[in-house]
Amino acid sequence: MLEIDGSYGEGGGQIVRTAVSLSSVTGKPVRIRNIRQGRPKPGLAAQHVQAVKALALICSARTEGLSVGSTEIAFSPGEVRGGEFRIDIGTAGSVTLLMQCLMPGLTRAKDRRAKDRVTLRIFGGTDVRWSPSIDYFRYVFLPAVEMFGVKAELECLHRGYYPRGGGSVILNVSPSELMPAHLDISEKSATGPVSMPASRLISGMSHCSNLPEHVARRQADSASGALKDAGFESRIDVRVLEEASTGSGITLWSGFKGSDALGERGVRAETVGITAAGELIRELKSGSVVDVHLADQLVPYIALAGGSYTTAEISKHTSTNIWTVGRFLDRDVKISDGEVFRIEA
Repeated sequence: MLEIDGSYGEGGGQIVRTAVSLSSVTGKPVRIRNIRQGRPKPGLAAQHVQAVKALALICSARTEGLSVGSTEIAFSPGEVRGGEFRIDIGTAGSVTLLMQCLMPGLTRAKDRRAKDRVTLRIFGGTDVRWSPSIDYFRYVFLPAVEMFGVKAELECLHRGYYPRGGGSVILNVSPSELMPAHLDISEKSATGPVSMPASRLISGMSHCSNLPEHVARRQADSASGALKDAGFESRIDVRVLEEASTGSGITLWSGFKGSDALGERGVRAETVGITAAGELIRELKSGSVVDVHLADQLVPYIALAGGSYTTAEISKHTSTNIWTVGRFLDRDVKISDGEVFRIEA
């Protein structure tokens, strides 16, 4: 059984999610110790427990120590099976972090009765702090992993904000043969799929629930203005909703780069829009192909299939993910430094 030190590097829940995810793909049992040791509340949070439970259900895994506050767990996977599954994270636990944990394993599902496809109906938070927004997941992350051969479709039925949650999504993942992806700004490559040339047109989604329409509109207008000042045109949709929870947010994206910001009490809608725009502008001007957040999210795929991409920054999440995948896989993930950082395997 592989032994993983959960306090290594960034030392958060990501080590747990990546470790059990690769365990389900490789079939290698894993024991994770010192989980979130340096955090104010060490051990597993409720959303970490639900993510591991969901993956254990789908791959018939045996687990030990799986409870809130636990600092050590063991995960012994079986075969990933297709079918339909209902997952309720509870309150506003992030549905996007859970989906990122499950997806590598879902591509290996085997079940003739279900035609191998996995369908997940997930309840929780779609737009919450410290996690990708549902729009980022749909319009940045999914197109990126599609370059590696992942076949997935996402439908957001309801948005859920902190603290009440109440969001729901449907994720369909078909068995996929992963392949190398060399994400670049060029149109041609002899070694694998590539991205299209960078566009100066920014897409976006500004939304609010149980709030006046002008909140979402002001978020969109301020973001659009900041992008225009920086030389970028934008097309930002505005959605005014009546959901179970109250909140607002905006997500912007172009190619394999995105940004998001959430509204909060006491923060002007204009500030929310400008914050999201500023983050994306910095990414677009960096000369890299993927944003700093996507860079760490793609590490398991490049380790499994090979390929390359560039990013403006190597975050603690990225370096921790590279260390974690190295415990499971023989493929060497390397970082080279130039005007931007190149990650390749």
